[in-house]
Amino acid sequence: MNAGALVLEDGTVFEGQSVGAEGFTFGEAVFTTSMSGYQEVATDPSFEGQIVCFTAPMIGNYGVDDTRNESRRAHARAVVMRDARGPEWTDWLHERGVVGLTGIDTRSLVLHLRERGAMRAAAVTGDTSTEEVLTAVRSQPEMAGAALVAGVSSSEQYTYAAEGTVRVAVVDYGCKRSILRRLALNGAAVDVFPHDVDADSVAAYHGVLLSPGPGDPEPLTDETRMLEQLLGRTPVLGVCLGHQLLALATGKQTFKLPFGHRGANHPVLDHRSRRVLVTAQNHGFAVAAGDESGVTHSSLYDGTVEGLDYPELRARSAQFHPEAAPGPHDAASIISKWVEELKHAA
Repeated sequence: MNAGALVLEDGTVFEGQSVGAEGFTFGEAVFTTSMSGYQEVATDPSFEGQIVCFTAPMIGNYGVDDTRNESRRAHARAVVMRDARGPEWTDWLHERGVVGLTGIDTRSLVLHLRERGAMRAAAVTGDTSTEEVLTAVRSQPEMAGAALVAGVSSSEQYTYAAEGTVRVAVVDYGCKRSILRRLALNGAAVDVFPHDVDADSVAAYHGVLLSPGPGDPEPLTDETRMLEQLLGRTPVLGVCLGHQLLALATGKQTFKLPFGHRGANHPVLDHRSRRVLVTAQNHGFAVAAGDESGVTHSSLYDGTVEGLDYPELRARSAQFHPEAAPGPHDAASIISKWVEELKHAA
């Protein structure tokens, strides 16, 4: 194996070996605590522009399967691991042009990111000049202010499921296939629209789902304006970035988290039932607490807003992932119940 390294913008270097594509790539260094689902992570559009460190010590130990892909391509710029198992997983990374580093002290890296925050970085392979790489890293744009959905959204409308009891429009800000599957399995006909769709094009559907996606929600002014024009005309369910856009459209504020919420073990309190849900999450921005109007769920880690419900607007949302693949499934009923409500109202 060739040498490899992760170079952080604060000058810290973590050395390891290359097991994926050769070369170098830039991105925001983040970590996920998921112990499984490494292929789903790499193909999740919400990881666009990021270098992902896995906290689980062994990655790749159960192989790969195309049915686990959440999109058509890999979106993570690089993956960083303590112990990469293969060869299926490492071949998969190489074939898709994803830089992969193994032998990294991921425990120290995660502690560093928790203390200093997610930051710009480069994953490099082979012999490189650390000073030159560091200069290049510091010239990269920061994630705050980055509008990334145009780069991951479908460019035109398409039908995912033609048959169903109700018709659901999905606005694709970086939609995962597992969301589309769950809608179809619950009896919805599903059409997918680009991120820049206008409100009139989807208002006639029985419901509209606002998908997850990457980047900062604040610069998405056109998407927020579309949602403002749509609210009250048809039921809306926002997931992850869709949740943040609903918050912005109803007057709430979003902000960048120090190191994000990424993993499959995030506890969320449902204020109505007082039940705690173990959820899958993947976001670097959040809805600020303070304005409690419409708030249904909160993070038990930091109190950020994890769910909204506006009955008068027929709109609700979840910051976490009810479609979580491969899991957990505590929140799976959010989509199924929403589709059932659409059926009863149809």
